[in-house]
Amino acid sequence: MTDSKRLVVGISGASGVVYGVRLLEACRELGVETHLVVSRAALLTLAQETELTPAQLSAKASVNYRVGDVGAAVASGSFPTLGMVVAPCSVRTMSEIASGVTSSLLTRAADVTLKERRPLVLMVRETPLHLGHLRTMTALAEMGAIIAPPLPAFYAKPVDLADMVDQSVGRTLDLLGLAWNRVRRWGETLHSETATAL
Repeated sequence: MTDSKRLVVGISGASGVVYGVRLLEACRELGVETHLVVSRAALLTLAQETELTPAQLSAKASVNYRVGDVGAAVASGSFPTLGMVVAPCSVRTMSEIASGVTSSLLTRAADVTLKERRPLVLMVRETPLHLGHLRTMTALAEMGAIIAPPLPAFYAKPVDLADMVDQSVGRTLDLLGLAWNRVRRWGETLHSETATAL
């Protein structure tokens, strides 16, 4: 086993690629080694939603894998990690993970995370949700996955979109036992600000 903190990060083709980008940046600040798998659809979203090139995205991770490399280290349960986050997670990716019939390294790594009983956090990006989506989420929750849609926390009084993204990313890291100082927490900073105002 390794003493280093390793996290597998998957970025799928849903809107919200910034969540994956900020997750990588946060992990670097926290000294967490990141193992990145990016779907082909995610590269299209990256071009549409950011100014980053694929090479610039790759540079934010400690280790990069080709999405078709099903023989990579993260495809094996013998490779120890803290778990995996898919940020953002498309419905297609979510559905493939739920079925166990994996066709890429991204979904294989997620399947391995589940079978090894490690935390798998899926930042699902879709709305509205039909019954099939909800049943798939239920199945994943029963299998041990954590469904964590990136929803804004208005109690944190975000000033801009970056604040909302950071809060969602930070709360996701909380689920893995990683505390990022950009999270505004009720009962600490926020509660003391409210008490002072009263």
